[in-house]
Amino acid sequence: MKTLLLLLSLAMPAVALAQNPSAAAVPTTKILAIGHIVTAQAANRQAIMPSEVRETVKLYLAGKIDSWYVRKDQPGVVFLMNLATVKEAQELLEALPLGKAGIMEFELIPIGPLSPLQYLLAEPAAASIQHP
Repeated sequence: MKTLLLLLSLAMPAVALAQNPSAAAVPTTKILAIGHIVTAQAANRQAIMPSEVRETVKLYLAGKIDSWYVRKDQPGVVFLMNLATVKEAQELLEALPLGKAGIMEFELIPIGPLSPLQYLLAEPAAASIQHP
């Protein structure tokens, strides 16, 4: 699959995208939220964690969080959120207890379908047929 995607990206001339700018546009369907701890108030954080987990589970059960992971490189979390705007993700995450306390911040990355795949749907150019 990686090879196919690499070949697609190399085979697509930039001119084609320039001629049809809407071809590169894809909708935002999810938000990747990468959270990290911004303060060392460990005692305060431990007191907040039960309500943080409870509120996060509510977002999961409401379908706002698709999946969640713990960061292995530093204290924090990674959420894949079912949202179409960074603004909505920011509002939801800032309303969580750790966000309200100023203990956790998120990097929010809008993501969507892989746009080069649309080239697989293009009609093939008509081949010229040569007669003997």
